[in-house]
Amino acid sequence: MYTPRLKNKYREEIAPALKEQFSYSSVMEVPVLQKICLNQGLGEAVADKRIVEHAVEEMTSIAGQRAVAAYSKKDISNFKLRKGMPIAARVTLRGDKMYEFIDRLISVALPRTRDFRGVKATGFDGRGNFTMGVREQIIFPEIDIDKVKNINGMDITFVTTAQTDEEAKALLTGFGFPFAKK
Repeated sequence: MYTPRLKNKYREEIAPALKEQFSYSSVMEVPVLQKICLNQGLGEAVADKRIVEHAVEEMTSIAGQRAVAAYSKKDISNFKLRKGMPIAARVTLRGDKMYEFIDRLISVALPRTRDFRGVKATGFDGRGNFTMGVREQIIFPEIDIDKVKNINGMDITFVTTAQTDEEAKALLTGFGFPFAKK
């Protein structure tokens, strides 16, 4: 049976290294990547609902799992926004698809970013989760540039079981995450 490359790497290399580095008493204390959330806010979708449909299709091809539209929760008259209007696309990855996505992100998509010098490590939230932004969805090889209507960015959140940012950064670095040198 097939298991993703990074899942095996986590079991065989990363988990034992983290257990030794942070001197955990049990393997169960070692931080684990729980899920990856992709979110694409589409403010211009207030005027054109098809923008959300295209974004959902693109997110589905990027993630390899069906994306869903997110709807506004309240009216905001300054933005001409009504409750229940589709304004975002999102998808949450877990399990094997999560490991596949992080592998493609690290090895293929991020190096295709213009002027890429690493990801800034300022996206940690203090509880072991990391959020980063991508300015263009076209860095992913699944997206056909000729069919793209709008260039949209997205937020990618890595949710871990780590208690501190230091542990979470060590976990993501073990996966080969390219953090920028200060």
